[in-house]
Amino acid sequence: MSMVFCRGCAKQIHESALSCPGCGATQVASGAGMASTAVANNTPITFGNVFFEVMKKYATFNGRARRKEYWLFCLVSTLISFCIGFVEGLIGAPQIISGLYSLVLLLPAIAVGVRRLHDSDHSGWWLLVPIVNLIFMIQEGTKGDNRFGPDPKAGM
Repeated sequence: MSMVFCRGCAKQIHESALSCPGCGATQVASGAGMASTAVANNTPITFGNVFFEVMKKYATFNGRARRKEYWLFCLVSTLISFCIGFVEGLIGAPQIISGLYSLVLLLPAIAVGVRRLHDSDHSGWWLLVPIVNLIFMIQEGTKGDNRFGPDPKAGM
């Protein structure tokens, strides 16, 4: 009995499952050589849903994340942070809410960064190396499957 991880919620499911019983994400078995993987959930990444899609996978360090997912998450979370800081500055409140927001985003930001590095077929440990990690984050992901999972653009 071979198990795979759901790309929607990262729970273990049987490789022959058509959808995840936990989150309902469609699972499609991939072809040659990658018998223990499933194609990513084909939810389109847009400005409006990227934050929630990344937060659903807040501690998922396996799999891959597209450039669009990573950079839109960075943009949206930065805009939210600016808004929180602006409101705190207007009312003269201590920066407790912005500090908590930053703390809440720490793990999801690391996780999406690791998944982004996996997309270009690099280890997540490269996240600790300044400048080099930025170069890897900008590069286009590996076409097709790699050692970290199926291509997130496969169903697009």
